[in-house]
Amino acid sequence: MAATLPLSGNARLFLLVRRGLPMAGSLAGLVLALLEPNARGWYLLISIACAAEVWPTFSSGQAFLKNRAASIRWDGLWVKAFRPLARALGRERDWILSFCAWNNRRVQAVFERERARKALVLLPHCIQAADCKADVISDLGHCFQCGRCPAGDVLEGMLAGRWDCRISNRSHKAYREAREFRPDLIVAVSCSDRLLKGLLKLPEVPCYVIPLQLPHGMCVDTTFSVPHLQAAMECLVQPRPTSENVAPLRLSAGA
Repeated sequence: MAATLPLSGNARLFLLVRRGLPMAGSLAGLVLALLEPNARGWYLLISIACAAEVWPTFSSGQAFLKNRAASIRWDGLWVKAFRPLARALGRERDWILSFCAWNNRRVQAVFERERARKALVLLPHCIQAADCKADVISDLGHCFQCGRCPAGDVLEGMLAGRWDCRISNRSHKAYREAREFRPDLIVAVSCSDRLLKGLLKLPEVPCYVIPLQLPHGMCVDTTFSVPHLQAAMECLVQPRPTSENVAPLRLSAGA
């Protein structure tokens, strides 16, 4: 049975702001143009500018992919502008994950039609059990597969699906390796703050993101939905033939 990619979260919060405010501004400009004939031209310009601001959010498919870098950078300005307010309201994580869900929705629409041929899985080191001695940063194959953390499940998926996968304990190393690898698609797992940072640092590379769960707080014994990762790889990435002589991406020693 083919995998079904689960919903990545609720994008409505981000879209309520990202589309709602410009659309409200455009409507207000039209109303003021009718009420104030002497300044009608200025109000019409404001209305058109607000409509132009919201228009890129309706692009999808190849149009979105072609202009992805500019679109992500601009959406990122909205995320940053309203992040202090979201923090004050106790909704900062919801705000960031709503943006991530919106990103995932658009990336999914692209790659479900034509799957990526070269994908890279990026994982944080904190998914490994804190007291585990396995050197999974240098090579995920060193995992003991004891079942105490998601690393063993990821290893099984990597071997079965012939994924190129990297575990990193430093964000800048993950960005560098991603640029060097030149993937068509990145599937990344991290905490909400690092997911946002990654999307804005690598806007040129389409990235499908999966948030960590933090049962013990930041950076300690974190976990995530491995079935979600497996579904993303199955639905968005072209499967490699079993006869293809491709070795998994080796993981460099941590620093």
